[in-house]
Amino acid sequence: MAADIRGVVARSRGAPVTLETIIVPDPGPGEAVVAVKACGVCHTDLHYREGGINDDFPFLLGHEAAGIVESIGPDVSSLVPGDFVILNWRAVCGECRSCRRGRPWYCFATHNATQKMTLSDGTPLSPALGIGAFADKTLVAAGQCTKVNRSARPEAVGLLGCGVMAGLGAAIFTAQVGLGDSVAVFGCGGVGCAAIAGSQLAGAATIIAVDLDPSKLTSARRFGATHTVDASTSDPVQAIRDFTNGNGADVCIEAVGNPRVMEQAFFARDLAGTLVQVGVPTPEMRIDLPMIEFFGRGGALKPSWYGDCLPSRDFPMLVELYLSGRLNLDLFVSETIAIDEVEDAFGRMRRGEVLRSVVVL
Repeated sequence: MAADIRGVVARSRGAPVTLETIIVPDPGPGEAVVAVKACGVCHTDLHYREGGINDDFPFLLGHEAAGIVESIGPDVSSLVPGDFVILNWRAVCGECRSCRRGRPWYCFATHNATQKMTLSDGTPLSPALGIGAFADKTLVAAGQCTKVNRSARPEAVGLLGCGVMAGLGAAIFTAQVGLGDSVAVFGCGGVGCAAIAGSQLAGAATIIAVDLDPSKLTSARRFGATHTVDASTSDPVQAIRDFTNGNGADVCIEAVGNPRVMEQAFFARDLAGTLVQVGVPTPEMRIDLPMIEFFGRGGALKPSWYGDCLPSRDFPMLVELYLSGRLNLDLFVSETIAIDEVEDAFGRMRRGEVLRSVVVL
């Protein structure tokens, strides 16, 4: 039987979000209903509210979540009710050209639920990233549910569903940081601090955090930064060279989504170094680099989408690292909030007061 539950909805561009009654249908073929336990407040949700993703309003926001499988569709064999899962927005299809080439982390046709959740008047909702988890329950494709160790804290491991995974993966998978490497991370919000944690986990010897906010640089130290640069008072390119014997970093990770910052990261690399962009830009942003510098410096420029992760492979492994004390996901949780406090949490996020606010249900 369809369920009437609470959900956080963005009805129109830029309007404050509202707590609404949502209708969640019973799961059909290939689908599952998940009782949400915790969901992080991510910048992507704010982008949806502001119309920065598309105009398919109204949106059911929330996507960075963990919960318990409540019910499954008739053909689902990968899950059973009671499974503890992290929701992901890369439910690989196994059939597209990328999957067939053995690169499912680039899947071009990821699965979402077929049925629509609706408002109480029948208006169809667009779930953020195909998830919509600022809600008591959500309907997703079964492949969007990644089973993990149920002893993990939902508030912490749910963050692997988006921002933390994006940063960890940018360092570990996209940049392929190696033992002894030097890494510079530009922007020390949630994604940037995750890139710092990932660099430490991968064995980087020098990890340089760059930000305009001294409080964020303090946080970066807690995640493993060995050096910090206050870009409001120092030239980050020169500072990074000074910390790397005049060479520049082996890997620079841009976690802001800003052309000027990307340019700084480009020039802060060592020769043949790697630049990874994981910060999300807006559609009008452009980059302008001298072609001779692009050619002459060598190396690689790579975008990182979801940290090039494969949830079925990576989420269980990272949860075990968390449980063993080797990856401190609890540090990302700045506060826990109620479901009716999301709009206020957007304000704190914009002001840089938190790494992550987490809705607990």
